Amino acid sequence: MPSRGSRPTRRPNPAVAGRRQGYASGVEERRSSRRPGGARRDRRGRGLRGRLAPAAVPLSRTRSEIFDDLVLDAVEGLERRWAKQLANIEFAVEDVPPDLNVYDSDVLEDGEVPLARLLPGRPKDQGGPAPRIVVYRRPLEFRAANRDDLADLVHDVVVEQFANLLGVSPEDID
Repeated sequence: MPSRGSRPTRRPNPAVAGRRQGYASGVEERRSSRRPGGARRDRRGRGLRGRLAPAAVPLSRTRSEIFDDLVLDAVEGLERRWAKQLANIEFAVEDVPPDLNVYDSDVLEDGEVPLARLLPGRPKDQGGPAPRIVVYRRPLEFRAANRDDLADLVHDVVVEQFANLLGVSPEDID
């Protein structure tokens, strides 16, 4: 008879012994079947209860989104006066210029780093690609001291490339 403070001895059950061989795989299956997506339960109510702001309100904007808006603002400023000429021109934003050692005359450079590039095209009635002005974000951000300076710099670069496309002076455009 076992003493009062001791635990009873366990006898091995042959049915359980066969299941123990695959024990590790059973644990993995059980863990993976708990909750899909790995969501954890907030037991004490200290977590977020909902969204911090409505879905329509942007909480933060990235630098590339801000830069895209600056390019669009510069184009909209030109569109008031030059809407007909801007109708067939595409504008693009790239982070950095491609690795080219020799740049053509269609590239606006500051030192050796290109700030923008004009890719001349053909009118749509001739079936060619439309002219495209590519503005490089990182070189322009590097040269600007603040957001207002960046807006002015982007405007100047877009105006200069548009003037090159039309074959006029940038002072005539803006």
